Amino acid sequence: MSLHLRNARLLTLAGPTGARRGPALRELGVIPHGEVLVQDGRIAAVGTKVDAPADAEVIDAAGRVLMPGFVDCHTHACWAGDRLDEWEKKLNGVPYLQILREGGGIHSSVRAVREATQKQLAASLRERLGQMLRMGTTTVEVKSGYGLNTEAELKMLRAIRRAATEWQGTVVATALLGHAVEGDLEDYSRMVVKEMLAEVSREFPDIAVDAFCEREAWSVEACQRLFEKARKHHPIRVHADQFTSLGMIPEAIRLHARSVDHLEASTKADLVALAQSETFGVILPATGFHTDQRFAKAGFFVDQGGALALATNCNPGSSPTGSIPFAIALAVRFCGLLPAEAITAATVNAAAVLGFSDRGTIEVGQRADLVLLHHKDERQLAYELGGNPVDLVICGGALVRH
Repeated sequence: MSLHLRNARLLTLAGPTGARRGPALRELGVIPHGEVLVQDGRIAAVGTKVDAPADAEVIDAAGRVLMPGFVDCHTHACWAGDRLDEWEKKLNGVPYLQILREGGGIHSSVRAVREATQKQLAASLRERLGQMLRMGTTTVEVKSGYGLNTEAELKMLRAIRRAATEWQGTVVATALLGHAVEGDLEDYSRMVVKEMLAEVSREFPDIAVDAFCEREAWSVEACQRLFEKARKHHPIRVHADQFTSLGMIPEAIRLHARSVDHLEASTKADLVALAQSETFGVILPATGFHTDQRFAKAGFFVDQGGALALATNCNPGSSPTGSIPFAIALAVRFCGLLPAEAITAATVNAAAVLGFSDRGTIEVGQRADLVLLHHKDERQLAYELGGNPVDLVICGGALVRH
């Protein structure tokens, strides 16, 4: 099937392959009155006027914004249970790290995931993916990490793989092997490195490996041991500086991590070093909004030339949202970004974090993941709070009906 999209304000984000940095984050490649032809799941033509087959389905954008589909490069969207009781504790002033120490937080999700079947996990993830798609997200990274033992972690990864086959978009699984700790950190991390990593590598040989470096979670030293072993065969990513700056950023740079995610507590010196490296910085502003009102200094990071990406961190505890438009609105309000910078961070740069160069832009040959907004000005994405700004989604060349 061919689709001919006409009379659109096109945000092509056309440009060089790879990370956009500095002023390039603000270059959206706008065609004020443009057309796009989609054939066989790909972008076949882009311009002010394109030739389309007579039988192509015509979509009149009526001057509204047509842009690449959103790429959510950091989520924990596979889980079971809920954390509503803990949220009420938080409303009464109990800090998250205290909840974690008392066996809540990640540990409550671990208990629920262990009790759930693989089929149940896949079904709940598939439902969340459907919600994300309706809000314009066509590529989603999903982490494990609520298993904590080898059997449950593999169950999560298999559930993510199963849900991916039943969804129109693209799912990228990540093995979050260093999320929380059971028992002594030294003993537990040794088990993860020697046993869990080996089993995950056997079944998921190309998967990225992640860890959460924080007090009450994994130390810098434990992360180093995991990553030194994992990076021989896997890309590595790391959660760092959510609550505390522990010194993980210099190590992540040394280890050539693909990304450092969170950055709320990062020092300016570490942000400068990260900006000067090949490692992406991924901000998760919905987390600060929901937890402690602390936000990454993303504007400063961009000014230093950093490769910035933006994601939801969708999870049951610290970021209960799968809406990239909402994350964009928060990033502009609280992280020092301009609307164009946030859009680039949630499309082409987020795709690069996941190793994709075939999406995130509207160019000939690219995968046809497109979003048509209700709005005629892309700044509305950042200005508007709540609701769904997406009118229709094209995913892999197929029109998604709401």
